[in-house]
Amino acid sequence: MKKNITLLLCILYASLSFSQDKKVAVVSFYTDKIIGFEELGLGNEGLIEAVLNLSDNRDFNLTPMLEKFHKKFFDDYSQKLPFSLLPEEAVVTNEAYKTFEPKWDKSEDELRHFLVYDGYKYIYEGFLGKKNEEGMANIFKDQADGVLFVEIHFSLVKGFGIGGTASIKMKAFCRMALYNKEGKKVFAINESARSKKTAVMIGGIPAMSPKKILPMCESAMDRLMKHLDKKIKKITKKAGKKL
Repeated sequence: MKKNITLLLCILYASLSFSQDKKVAVVSFYTDKIIGFEELGLGNEGLIEAVLNLSDNRDFNLTPMLEKFHKKFFDDYSQKLPFSLLPEEAVVTNEAYKTFEPKWDKSEDELRHFLVYDGYKYIYEGFLGKKNEEGMANIFKDQADGVLFVEIHFSLVKGFGIGGTASIKMKAFCRMALYNKEGKKVFAINESARSKKTAVMIGGIPAMSPKKILPMCESAMDRLMKHLDKKIKKITKKAGKKL
Protein backbone atom coordinates (compact mmCIF):
# COMPACT_ATOMS: atom_id res chain seq x y z
CA MET A 1 0.00 0.00 0.00
CA LYS A 2 2.81 2.42 0.98
CA LYS A 3 4.67 1.62 -2.25
CA ASN A 4 1.57 2.46 -4.31
CA ILE A 5 1.11 5.78 -2.50
CA THR A 6 4.78 6.64 -2.97
CA LEU A 7 4.60 5.77 -6.67
CA LEU A 8 1.45 7.89 -7.09
CA LEU A 9 3.11 10.86 -5.37
CA CYS A 10 6.18 10.51 -7.59
CA ILE A 11 4.03 10.51 -10.74
CA LEU A 12 2.08 13.54 -9.51
CA TYR A 13 5.28 15.41 -8.65
CA ALA A 14 6.80 14.60 -12.03
CA SER A 15 3.65 15.80 -13.79
CA LEU A 16 3.61 19.08 -11.85
CA SER A 17 7.32 19.61 -12.40
CA PHE A 18 6.92 19.03 -16.14
CA SER A 19 4.21 21.70 -16.38
CA GLN A 20 6.08 24.19 -14.21
CA ASP A 21 9.25 23.74 -16.29
CA LYS A 22 7.42 24.93 -19.40
CA LYS A 23 7.94 28.60 -20.23
CA VAL A 24 5.75 30.90 -22.30
CA ALA A 25 6.45 34.39 -23.67
CA VAL A 26 3.59 36.91 -23.64
CA VAL A 27 4.09 38.71 -26.96
CA SER A 28 1.06 40.98 -27.28
CA PHE A 29 -1.06 42.74 -24.66
CA TYR A 30 -3.53 45.41 -25.74
CA THR A 31 -7.05 46.80 -25.90
CA ASP A 32 -8.78 49.15 -28.33
CA LYS A 33 -10.90 52.28 -27.94
CA ILE A 34 -13.46 51.47 -30.61
CA ILE A 35 -16.45 50.09 -28.73
CA GLY A 36 -18.21 47.27 -30.56
CA PHE A 37 -21.87 47.79 -31.40
CA GLU A 38 -22.80 44.86 -33.68
CA GLU A 39 -25.70 43.79 -31.46
CA LEU A 40 -27.27 47.27 -31.70
CA GLY A 41 -27.28 47.40 -35.50
CA LEU A 42 -24.45 47.86 -37.99
CA GLY A 43 -26.46 50.12 -40.31
CA ASN A 44 -26.99 52.88 -37.75
CA GLU A 45 -24.92 55.82 -39.08
CA GLY A 46 -25.56 57.92 -35.98
CA LEU A 47 -24.27 55.14 -33.76
CA ILE A 48 -21.15 54.67 -35.93
CA GLU A 49 -20.38 58.38 -35.66
CA ALA A 50 -20.91 58.33 -31.89
CA VAL A 51 -18.56 55.35 -31.46
CA LEU A 52 -15.80 56.98 -33.53
CA ASN A 53 -16.17 60.29 -31.73
CA LEU A 54 -15.87 58.49 -28.39
CA SER A 55 -12.67 56.76 -29.53
CA ASP A 56 -11.12 60.15 -30.36
CA ASN A 57 -12.24 61.76 -27.12
CA ARG A 58 -9.23 62.36 -24.85
CA ASP A 59 -11.39 61.85 -21.78
CA PHE A 60 -12.22 58.31 -22.86
CA ASN A 61 -9.19 56.79 -21.16
CA LEU A 62 -9.06 53.00 -20.96
CA THR A 63 -5.39 52.93 -19.90
CA PRO A 64 -6.14 52.43 -16.16
CA MET A 65 -8.26 49.38 -17.03
CA LEU A 66 -5.57 47.91 -19.27
CA GLU A 67 -3.01 48.43 -16.50
CA LYS A 68 -5.36 46.89 -13.94
CA PHE A 69 -5.88 43.80 -16.08
CA HIS A 70 -2.13 43.56 -16.80
CA LYS A 71 -1.37 43.59 -13.06
CA LYS A 72 -4.07 41.00 -12.40
CA PHE A 73 -2.76 38.79 -15.20
CA PHE A 74 0.89 38.79 -14.13
CA ASP A 75 0.37 38.89 -10.34
CA ASP A 76 -2.54 36.48 -10.07
CA TYR A 77 -3.58 34.58 -13.20
CA SER A 78 0.03 33.69 -14.00
CA GLN A 79 0.17 31.68 -10.76
CA LYS A 80 -2.76 29.56 -11.93
CA LEU A 81 -1.37 28.74 -15.36
CA PRO A 82 0.25 25.31 -15.96
CA PHE A 83 3.47 26.99 -17.14
CA SER A 84 5.66 29.90 -16.09
CA LEU A 85 5.98 33.17 -17.98
CA LEU A 86 9.16 34.54 -19.46
CA PRO A 87 10.00 37.88 -17.78
CA GLU A 88 8.44 40.74 -19.74
CA GLU A 89 11.80 42.47 -19.97
CA ALA A 90 13.18 39.50 -21.91
CA VAL A 91 10.35 39.89 -24.43
CA VAL A 92 10.08 43.64 -24.99
CA THR A 93 13.86 44.20 -25.15
CA ASN A 94 14.47 41.36 -27.61
CA GLU A 95 15.83 42.99 -30.80
CA ALA A 96 14.17 40.47 -33.13
CA TYR A 97 10.85 41.15 -31.40
CA LYS A 98 11.30 44.93 -31.62
CA THR A 99 12.11 44.83 -35.34
CA PHE A 100 9.50 42.21 -36.29
CA GLU A 101 7.10 43.48 -38.96
CA PRO A 102 3.70 41.86 -38.33
CA LYS A 103 1.24 40.93 -41.02
CA TRP A 104 -1.91 43.07 -40.76
CA ASP A 105 0.06 45.78 -38.98
CA LYS A 106 -1.67 49.06 -38.16
CA SER A 107 -0.76 52.49 -39.51
CA GLU A 108 0.01 55.30 -37.05
CA ASP A 109 -3.44 56.71 -37.70
CA GLU A 110 -5.10 53.35 -36.98
CA LEU A 111 -3.01 52.79 -33.85
CA ARG A 112 -4.46 55.90 -32.24
CA HIS A 113 -7.53 53.75 -31.56
CA PHE A 114 -5.44 51.09 -29.79
CA LEU A 115 -3.84 50.99 -26.35
CA VAL A 116 -0.86 48.64 -26.34
CA TYR A 117 0.74 47.93 -22.96
CA ASP A 118 4.11 49.64 -22.51
CA GLY A 119 6.91 47.92 -24.45
CA TYR A 120 4.71 45.52 -26.41
CA LYS A 121 3.90 45.60 -30.11
CA TYR A 122 0.45 45.39 -31.64
CA ILE A 123 0.49 41.95 -33.27
CA TYR A 124 -2.60 40.49 -34.87
CA GLU A 125 -3.50 36.91 -33.90
CA GLY A 126 -6.25 34.73 -35.29
CA PHE A 127 -7.75 34.09 -38.72
CA LEU A 128 -5.02 34.65 -41.36
CA GLY A 129 -2.51 35.42 -38.61
CA LYS A 130 -0.23 32.44 -39.26
CA LYS A 131 2.78 34.60 -40.22
CA ASN A 132 2.61 36.44 -36.90
CA GLU A 133 2.07 33.35 -34.78
CA GLU A 134 4.91 31.41 -36.41
CA GLY A 135 7.13 34.51 -36.42
CA MET A 136 6.73 35.06 -32.69
CA ALA A 137 7.22 31.37 -31.93
CA ASN A 138 10.43 31.35 -33.95
CA ILE A 139 11.84 34.44 -32.22
CA PHE A 140 11.43 32.93 -28.75
CA LYS A 141 11.92 29.22 -29.53
CA ASP A 142 15.24 29.12 -27.63
CA GLN A 143 13.78 30.79 -24.55
CA ALA A 144 10.20 29.58 -24.39
CA ASP A 145 8.01 26.61 -25.26
CA GLY A 146 5.25 28.82 -26.58
CA VAL A 147 3.95 32.35 -27.11
CA LEU A 148 0.80 33.91 -25.70
CA PHE A 149 -1.31 36.70 -27.21
CA VAL A 150 -3.61 38.65 -24.85
CA GLU A 151 -6.25 41.17 -25.93
CA ILE A 152 -9.27 42.90 -24.39
CA HIS A 153 -12.27 44.46 -26.13
CA PHE A 154 -15.49 46.20 -25.13
CA SER A 155 -18.86 46.02 -26.85
CA LEU A 156 -22.33 47.47 -26.29
CA VAL A 157 -25.10 44.90 -25.88
CA LYS A 158 -28.86 45.13 -25.53
CA GLY A 159 -30.62 45.31 -22.19
CA PHE A 160 -34.34 45.83 -21.74
CA GLY A 161 -36.58 48.55 -23.11
CA ILE A 162 -40.13 49.75 -23.64
CA GLY A 163 -41.34 51.84 -26.57
CA GLY A 164 -38.70 54.17 -27.98
CA THR A 165 -36.23 53.74 -25.11
CA ALA A 166 -33.99 50.81 -24.28
CA SER A 167 -31.26 50.03 -21.79
CA ILE A 168 -27.84 48.83 -22.83
CA LYS A 169 -24.96 47.17 -21.04
CA MET A 170 -21.26 46.90 -21.75
CA LYS A 171 -19.58 43.56 -22.42
CA ALA A 172 -15.89 43.13 -21.64
CA PHE A 173 -14.25 40.43 -23.75
CA CYS A 174 -10.86 38.79 -23.26
CA ARG A 175 -8.98 36.51 -25.65
CA MET A 176 -5.86 34.60 -24.65
CA ALA A 177 -4.33 32.46 -27.40
CA LEU A 178 -1.34 30.16 -26.86
CA TYR A 179 0.87 28.79 -29.66
CA ASN A 180 3.69 26.24 -29.39
CA LYS A 181 7.25 26.45 -30.75
CA GLU A 182 6.03 25.65 -34.26
CA GLY A 183 3.39 28.35 -34.16
CA LYS A 184 0.53 25.86 -33.86
CA LYS A 185 -2.40 26.75 -31.62
CA VAL A 186 -2.50 25.05 -28.22
CA PHE A 187 -5.64 26.81 -26.99
CA ALA A 188 -7.65 29.99 -27.36
CA ILE A 189 -9.69 31.29 -24.43
CA ASN A 190 -12.59 33.61 -25.25
CA GLU A 191 -14.36 34.81 -22.12
CA SER A 192 -16.70 37.74 -21.49
CA ALA A 193 -18.86 39.38 -18.84
CA ARG A 194 -21.56 42.06 -18.88
CA SER A 195 -21.60 45.18 -16.76
CA LYS A 196 -24.00 45.70 -13.88
CA LYS A 197 -24.22 49.34 -14.87
CA THR A 198 -26.53 50.32 -17.71
CA ALA A 199 -27.25 53.30 -19.96
CA VAL A 200 -30.31 54.43 -21.87
CA MET A 201 -30.61 54.32 -25.66
CA ILE A 202 -33.07 56.65 -27.35
CA GLY A 203 -33.86 56.45 -31.05
CA GLY A 204 -31.24 53.76 -31.55
CA ILE A 205 -28.34 55.81 -30.16
CA PRO A 206 -27.02 55.52 -26.59
CA ALA A 207 -25.48 58.33 -24.58
CA MET A 208 -21.84 57.94 -25.65
CA SER A 209 -20.04 60.36 -23.34
CA PRO A 210 -16.94 59.12 -21.44
CA LYS A 211 -18.79 59.94 -18.21
CA LYS A 212 -21.48 57.38 -19.12
CA ILE A 213 -19.40 54.75 -20.92
CA LEU A 214 -16.26 54.49 -18.74
CA PRO A 215 -18.13 53.30 -15.59
CA MET A 216 -19.84 50.64 -17.72
CA CYS A 217 -16.47 49.47 -19.08
CA GLU A 218 -15.08 49.33 -15.56
CA SER A 219 -18.08 47.40 -14.28
CA ALA A 220 -17.80 44.87 -17.11
CA MET A 221 -14.03 44.52 -16.61
CA ASP A 222 -14.40 43.90 -12.87
CA ARG A 223 -16.98 41.18 -13.52
CA LEU A 224 -14.77 39.62 -16.21
CA MET A 225 -11.81 39.45 -13.84
CA LYS A 226 -13.94 37.79 -11.16
CA HIS A 227 -15.16 35.33 -13.77
CA LEU A 228 -11.58 34.50 -14.79
CA ASP A 229 -10.58 34.12 -11.13
CA LYS A 230 -12.79 31.05 -11.00
CA LYS A 231 -12.20 29.63 -14.48
CA ILE A 232 -8.68 30.29 -15.70
CA LYS A 233 -7.03 27.38 -13.89
CA LYS A 234 -9.67 24.95 -15.09
CA ILE A 235 -9.67 26.04 -18.75
CA THR A 236 -5.89 26.04 -19.08
CA LYS A 237 -4.99 22.94 -17.05
CA LYS A 238 -4.26 20.75 -20.10
CA ALA A 239 -2.09 23.34 -21.83
CA GLY A 240 1.16 22.28 -20.17
CA LYS A 241 0.90 18.79 -21.66
CA LYS A 242 0.24 20.13 -25.18
CA LEU A 243 3.23 22.46 -25.35
